[in-house]
Amino acid sequence: MELSVLLFLAVLMGLLLLLVKGHPNARGHLPPGPHPLPLLGNLLQMDRGGLLKSFSRLRERYGDVFTVYLGRRPAVMLCGIEAIKEALVDQAEDFSGRGKIAILETVFQGYGVFFANGDHWKTLRRFSLATMRDFGMGKRSVEERIQEEAQCLVEELRKSKGALLDLAFLFQCITANIICSIVFGKRFDYKDEEFLKLLDLSYQSSSLISSFSGQMFELFSDFLQFFPGPHRQVYKNLQEISAFIGRSVDKHRETLDPSAPRDLIDAYLLRMEKEKSNPHSEFNQKNLILNTLSLFFAGTETTSITLRYGFLLMLKHPHVAERVHKEIEQVIGKHRPPALEDRVKMPYTDAVIHEIQRFSDIAPIAGLPHLSCDTEVFPILNSALHDPRYFEKPDAFNPDHFLDANGALKKNEAFIPFSLGKRICLGEGIAKAELFLFFTTILQNFSLASPVAPENIDITPQENGLGKLPQQYQIRFLPRQRG
Repeated sequence: MELSVLLFLAVLMGLLLLLVKGHPNARGHLPPGPHPLPLLGNLLQMDRGGLLKSFSRLRERYGDVFTVYLGRRPAVMLCGIEAIKEALVDQAEDFSGRGKIAILETVFQGYGVFFANGDHWKTLRRFSLATMRDFGMGKRSVEERIQEEAQCLVEELRKSKGALLDLAFLFQCITANIICSIVFGKRFDYKDEEFLKLLDLSYQSSSLISSFSGQMFELFSDFLQFFPGPHRQVYKNLQEISAFIGRSVDKHRETLDPSAPRDLIDAYLLRMEKEKSNPHSEFNQKNLILNTLSLFFAGTETTSITLRYGFLLMLKHPHVAERVHKEIEQVIGKHRPPALEDRVKMPYTDAVIHEIQRFSDIAPIAGLPHLSCDTEVFPILNSALHDPRYFEKPDAFNPDHFLDANGALKKNEAFIPFSLGKRICLGEGIAKAELFLFFTTILQNFSLASPVAPENIDITPQENGLGKLPQQYQIRFLPRQRG
């Protein structure tokens, strides 16, 4: 018998076994939802227009909490701020688990702050939050590092001399450099070859995870893991980043001064030394590398994409950009860099940044699943951020959504771009600081221009797996007068 026939029979037998195993069990106590097919789950019932349209349609039929089968796996979807809060806040402990991402499982294996569970996760989260807040016991604050990076960006934009730019690369550089500064204790030049390699590996991996083949792997990883596919390239890429982190850890160990920790790696090494007699300690070499990988991998794309979307919206709505310019001149002036303390005096600018986050909605379906009673749970953040009960014109860009009658910043409980509960985004504080300082520093120094008239600029989001991206665009930065 030819080898090809044997391979065909082996694949056929594998599919039959999966089909038998893959028939979903009875729903038990799961919320209602469409009836799944064996192996495929509800895949064929998904709308061609995208997952969000599918979930919106299912919500109309089954209510704010419903079940869909992602292949053989049941997943509960939470829609609306009330359902999301009831689960993630009112029952925070029950929903604090983290489900698996199949394409990343061979790399992380439950290690690192994003994929750990139980007491392992609590210990790593407490340490990571405290270290990022305190940042090396009296060393330069995160704010100062963002301000420094913002000035480096301004110099880079000045070099363009008003030429058309695509912002994707530069915004990826600045957000990655903030994470590098916190974790590795240094920033990289935008032309540094090692830095460019790290960015390329990270971007390539994110793209593969979000791709159609990446999404198919998530659904059918039990079978597809044995064949070539995006999972193998993602594994190779993240191993390469891990190797870089490992080399950096070795250098830190050689130059470590216990009295003056420089960054997160130093702080971790000191904790490792302190707990070296504890065989069950979370502070070991593997967790150090994978925790650092988690922070680097997760800390670059989201803020970078939000900034890209923000400046596209400024081109579309030049009157909004002009009001921000005026508020910057009134509060900050032209000769000192923006600081976080300025934010409370700049309600319009703050409202604009809030509305950029709400409108862009770059993670409409919280990308990493929660876990409750061994069932994956996905909060549909889009259902809160675009809820007409909380936002008068949910599908329009309108900073007035966050301003009261007196022009003061207005809180809105449905504004949850970082999710809620115990698994709320670890980098929320840093991301907010980056958005304010980068946004205001750029608009303090430059006016914006587009080769396309505002009425012809397309701000419709592009769905990208479980996320959204702005349309590609080019922009000119024209230096403002410093009178």
